[in-house]
Amino acid sequence: MREIVELGIMQFSAVYLLLIVVVAIMKHAKIKQTKLLIVASFRMTIQLILAGLILTYIFDNQNPLFTVCYLLAMIGFTIKRTLSKTPGLNKKFKIVVTASIAFSGLSTLAFFVIGIVGQNLFNPQYAIPIAGMIMGNTMTGVTLALKSFSDSLKSQRAKIDSLLNLGATPQKILLPYVNNALETALLPTLNSMVGMGIVSLPGMMTGQILSGTLPMTAIMYQIAIMIVICTTVCLSSFSSLHFGYQTLINSRNQIKLIGEE
Repeated sequence: MREIVELGIMQFSAVYLLLIVVVAIMKHAKIKQTKLLIVASFRMTIQLILAGLILTYIFDNQNPLFTVCYLLAMIGFTIKRTLSKTPGLNKKFKIVVTASIAFSGLSTLAFFVIGIVGQNLFNPQYAIPIAGMIMGNTMTGVTLALKSFSDSLKSQRAKIDSLLNLGATPQKILLPYVNNALETALLPTLNSMVGMGIVSLPGMMTGQILSGTLPMTAIMYQIAIMIVICTTVCLSSFSSLHFGYQTLINSRNQIKLIGEE
């Protein structure tokens, strides 16, 4: 296998020329998000460079404490971003979401690193990049679940009130919305799995092949991590919704929707 080609500064910088194409299309389509594109590109570059420097230090000075701190920061950012995308959640609902993301992410990460790869959980070479993929997809899945659930309840407020007046229990009223929101959360991951290998070569597999890993080894890793991601998204979304929706029901069997005082 050939060694990966190192990119020089000039070679790397040339990729930013592609953004000119994006800007031109946005101008033609009268999309006024050029500033956002520039800011997003700049932030992405700075954040990834900083992450690269931090990871280089962690890899060169392997210490379980460094790995734990990085994982906690990653999980904390995931939880913060997820909660910020669904304003109006009550305190108990937020605790449920926090616990669901943290437990699901850490448990599946531990299973993969220890049970599948056979490495120490604090090995940064495996724990940190795998956790990044897990947390990134979990953030997307749970955010979609909560947004779908919240939007459905708001749009169906009259129907919910009518069912309550007719004597239906809050649990029977809310469970269909919970299940629909869970389906919404899973669809992006499931669609990605369906097209993987035919429509696209995923990032983890591509990165491993570029670094010289045998294609079949990269494929096995990719299949394993996709199953881990699917499980984490499902588990975290399910827990957030099924335990969270119960916080909307008060002692008088009334439903207090998300965002209502």
